[in-house]
Amino acid sequence: MTDLLPAAVVVASNRAAAGVYEDATGPVMVDWLVGQGFTCGAPAVVRDGDPVGEAVRSAVEAGARVVLTTGGTGLTPTDRTPEAVRPLLDREVPGIAEAIRARGVAAGVPTAMLSRGLAGVVGQCLVVTLPGSRGGVRDALAVLEPVLRHAVEQVVGSDHP
Repeated sequence: MTDLLPAAVVVASNRAAAGVYEDATGPVMVDWLVGQGFTCGAPAVVRDGDPVGEAVRSAVEAGARVVLTTGGTGLTPTDRTPEAVRPLLDREVPGIAEAIRARGVAAGVPTAMLSRGLAGVVGQCLVVTLPGSRGGVRDALAVLEPVLRHAVEQVVGSDHP
């Protein structure tokens, strides 16, 4: 059995953070990560913008090897996740975000191309910003499933079978 690696989920939602409604995407992502062989606590639900960057930074500093965010990647004035995460990145991994957008468009969701999601490496951690919709999360997790463990291992220079 492979070693369990620490992961974290950050939900960027002004309304969920304010208690207007309960987030539905974060728990799905946590369950998925656990199913992929990671350890993961409850999602951090924060306001969009700087709090997202702070939550990602905290997760990285706590030893997370992968951080997935959801929300804040669209075009509305409050969608600020890419701006909060990009300055943290040591290197970008554009193919991941491109593949997530392409999957959504191929699934018949033309608005998937409007996502400004990104992916990259912070220290020894892979960070991927997912869309905030349930469908966008589902598509993104399907894209990540065959490559996530390999990508996380590659970040630290591990060989692969």
